Amino acid sequence: MKKTALISVFNKKGIVDFANQLKELGWDIIASGGTFKTLTEAGIKAKDVASIVGGKAILGHRVVTLSREVHAGLLARDINEDHQELKQLGIPWIGLVCVDLYPLKEEINNPKATTESVIEKTDIGGPTLLRSAAKGQRIVVCDPNDRQLVIDWLKQEEPNRNEFITQLAAKAEKVVADYCLTSARFHSQGNNEGVIAEKVLTCKYGENAWQTPAALFSHGSDDPLALDKFKVIAGTDPSYNNLCDIHRLVQTVTHIAAAFDLNRGKIPNIAVGVKHGNACGAAVGSDKNEVIKNMVNGDKRAIFGGLVITNFEIDQETAQTLISYNMPEGEQRILDGIIAPSFVDGVNSFLERKTGKCRLIENKALGSELGQKSLDSTSAFRYVRGGFLAQPNFTFVLDLNDPDLEKVTQATERQENNILLAWAIGSTSNSNTVTLIRDGYLIGNGTGQQDRVGCCKLAVNLRAKDAGHDTNGAVAYSDSFFPFVDGPEVLAEAGIKVILASKGSIRDQEVIDFCKSKGIILYLIPDKKARGFFGH
Repeated sequence: MKKTALISVFNKKGIVDFANQLKELGWDIIASGGTFKTLTEAGIKAKDVASIVGGKAILGHRVVTLSREVHAGLLARDINEDHQELKQLGIPWIGLVCVDLYPLKEEINNPKATTESVIEKTDIGGPTLLRSAAKGQRIVVCDPNDRQLVIDWLKQEEPNRNEFITQLAAKAEKVVADYCLTSARFHSQGNNEGVIAEKVLTCKYGENAWQTPAALFSHGSDDPLALDKFKVIAGTDPSYNNLCDIHRLVQTVTHIAAAFDLNRGKIPNIAVGVKHGNACGAAVGSDKNEVIKNMVNGDKRAIFGGLVITNFEIDQETAQTLISYNMPEGEQRILDGIIAPSFVDGVNSFLERKTGKCRLIENKALGSELGQKSLDSTSAFRYVRGGFLAQPNFTFVLDLNDPDLEKVTQATERQENNILLAWAIGSTSNSNTVTLIRDGYLIGNGTGQQDRVGCCKLAVNLRAKDAGHDTNGAVAYSDSFFPFVDGPEVLAEAGIKVILASKGSIRDQEVIDFCKSKGIILYLIPDKKARGFFGH
């Protein structure tokens, strides 16, 4: 039986080389109009698909491969009866399809796109070819990155054929599903929504050991800070809980970077430690080793067994500081993982644990891509029983020059830097939250409380003071307004000198008057514009 491949691609890059290798392997080639022209001009013998369907493309090239003949060649079963029928009809058995799709997403994202232009870029023939080829158990190539893989597999005489073509078919179905979802989302004006993703990492189990299976899925984002872009260079793959914490760490570190980028025009060295989603240590500064020390000092007890992220390379000095600073002589701090742009050679020897290695996870984008543009702007989904919730992502960044920011009294530049850090941490911690910062590092994060005064007491007493910190002169951030003056009273008693909160309470004036009476610098911003609720 002759080996026949059908090639129809919008993007012609690399297609000549692929077709040429197929020819060398003895394949006949059928190609649609533009692809046929590209191949023949390159000296590759091919047959125009029009010769099979009995006529040239019609209706402005809208109907080319949408024909009985083409799909018969793809859907015929590999049995004698079907082969004989194809032969009688003069239709070739098509064993391989190489197809890409019109760039629908790119057109939709074009600011000048119209309904008509989107319709023009909506592929019908391509998805139909892919699905017919997948159903017919043909070799389906829908990703240019798979072309050489297929060539190599053919040269090896098709080992594990069923498994290989099934994987290609599944990929084609996923590509078509995502394409159709994109179209449905556009035409429904957001009333249709969904997620198409591919498993990229299998976790040993989920949040708890009895929750299996568990996995990380990727929807193929080009975001350099997407979780599938983080590479484990030492230790075991991250667990489900690790991945949740890495996601939260990225939220916090990008918001810190964005705040300093917007307000100061430069990004400091940043280190953040997290346990169960919330920052338990965080610091910024010019000296990397001091930043690590201050981050650890935030809560030396809570950071034990946690994850740490930095926007700078981890060398032997900073690695040694991470595990030994403020530890009893001869003991070292256990960390579950460290995430950084890079690690110097040999640093893993400093971080070895008695039972397994500390995970070292690398993403170079942490050192080069942070700033206002590094915030995640894709829609945020959350599963709920029977469906999911969707909302715009958390992309607000505190602007100290915002005309809506009411400065009851003016803070110093150093105090404002602490405000920026407090805001970025508090607004990416589970609400309700009150966050305390002093001298460029976190000293108390009062998270997840049902009342605001409870947040203040937690941040001051059970976080800052319990960790040995002096709260006098510190900065406090509240992720929403104070409904009563009792919260500021707790902060004032602790010696807090600067408070950033939202406004919108019927008792705003009481809070303002109280802070003035205590000499507390107060910054207020409208709750509807800048409330920092997170993690519900």
